[in-house]
Amino acid sequence: MKKVLLASACVFALAAPASAADLAARPYTKAPVAVASVYNWTGFYLGIVGGGAWENGSGDPRMKGGFVGGTGGYNWQTGNVVFGVEADGSWADVNASVTTPVLFGGAIVPVTTSSRIDALGTVRGRIGWAVNNVLFYATGGYAWIDNKITVSSPFASVSDSKWHSGWTVGAGVEAFFAPQWSVKGEYLYRSLGGETYFSGIGAPVNTGTLNLHTVQVGVNYHFGGPVVAKY
Repeated sequence: MKKVLLASACVFALAAPASAADLAARPYTKAPVAVASVYNWTGFYLGIVGGGAWENGSGDPRMKGGFVGGTGGYNWQTGNVVFGVEADGSWADVNASVTTPVLFGGAIVPVTTSSRIDALGTVRGRIGWAVNNVLFYATGGYAWIDNKITVSSPFASVSDSKWHSGWTVGAGVEAFFAPQWSVKGEYLYRSLGGETYFSGIGAPVNTGTLNLHTVQVGVNYHFGGPVVAKY
């Protein structure tokens, strides 16, 4: 037994330096550092936008409907603050109509008056606060609509179109969901100045101020790659 123990001790003594040498020879590998993505909002973008609009007020009929179109703009970011300018234009179908019985030639005939916004848009400034890939912002500026009023009866129909200009103010949130793509949701209040219709036929109609609520969503493509890898 003593000889076995002595032999085992000798084997261990010989093997230990070799094992220590193996351990010392192994290279040290540093664990990889996690990569974080930092979003930079500066740059041009283009996108599509669509939503719904309805006329402000409590009475009926009130114009309401939907719209879809395009948008474009530019952002500047300094720290967490983002400044921007944006323009959009949309095809629209926002309308209302009312039918009134009118005495004509000894008979009562229905006369329908309709108002339809077939295009709308804005040119606005934006200012917001960016939390990495999410931007919270306020916006305001110039607003316009192209509106047409039509008066029709069983015997005839007459229409007149006018361009209304005014202002808009609102707020929204936008977020990157891919390196160059973002999605946004936005509310705008639009106040458009009144216009006089049918002034050339001796029966002028003044609309007064038109006030609209709009809620819209959009998807934007940002040029230049706004994502920066941070190590």
